[in-house]
Amino acid sequence: MSHPDTHHTEHTVTVDAPARRVFDLIVDVGRWPETFPPTVHVEHVERSRTQERIRIWATANGEVKNWTSHRRLDHDRLTVCFRQEVSQPPVAAMGGEWIVEPVSSTETRVRLLHDFRAVGDDPEKVAWIEQAIDRNSGAELAALRTAAHQAEARADLILTFEDTVEISGGAKDAYAFVNEAHLWPERLPHVAGASLAEDVPGVQTLEMETRAPDGSTHTTRSVRICFPHERIVYKQLRTPALMTAHTGRWLFREDADGTRITSVHTVVLNEEAIPAVLGPDASVADARAFVQNALSRNSTTTMEHAAAHARG
Repeated sequence: MSHPDTHHTEHTVTVDAPARRVFDLIVDVGRWPETFPPTVHVEHVERSRTQERIRIWATANGEVKNWTSHRRLDHDRLTVCFRQEVSQPPVAAMGGEWIVEPVSSTETRVRLLHDFRAVGDDPEKVAWIEQAIDRNSGAELAALRTAAHQAEARADLILTFEDTVEISGGAKDAYAFVNEAHLWPERLPHVAGASLAEDVPGVQTLEMETRAPDGSTHTTRSVRICFPHERIVYKQLRTPALMTAHTGRWLFREDADGTRITSVHTVVLNEEAIPAVLGPDASVADARAFVQNALSRNSTTTMEHAAAHARG
């Protein structure tokens, strides 16, 4: 009986940043959705300083895949080994390693290794996986280089904030309102159009046209991961010009203190776009205030309508 071939890939990048800073970015999977373009959402299942199990949702060749990986973190050797516990077709098995190598005190070489087997050892499946690895690894290493190089400036470009609305209805009904985003054009004044696809239960792709107070519109495209009836997390794959990344969460809570909806946003600003969007004299502080005001206004409007829907 023949055994499927194991295929190997390696991708490399040189980063103008200390090795420890680069390693810390690789370790901090909570920041991956706003750092790495393919990553939609990450959750810890188990964790310690040297080992962890994480669940990941990420795009691969335009499809959303999810899996659970075991990671071993070597803080002395600056390596992270990973292995998928149960892979999703067309992947039969996959693992690899991040290797962070100091070149100097200010320069680092990163090697990203993968080994994988394809379902049935099908050549077409092998080619699909190689293309996904090549595309995602290239995007991740480029984003890692940018994030590490701009770490100090990037701190001012990242903002996280939240808004909460108390409701008198049930959390399940409020969740349904947010989950049914294809009905938002009929229900929300700032949504001019929406298209929702859910080929896999709980994994949605939402394309939405949002109306600004001045009447102008912009289109975003998001992947949403739904956990009935507790939360919906999302990442915008297509963002407005003023952002390079935007992730968020809708949280639904019902306890002895009452029922409430919370909207959480994390945004990475596009500093280069600030003059074109807000004017030549606008600062990063102006952009932070503008983005937070716009997102908070729309989120609060959505939550208020969800509260009214739950009440009804």
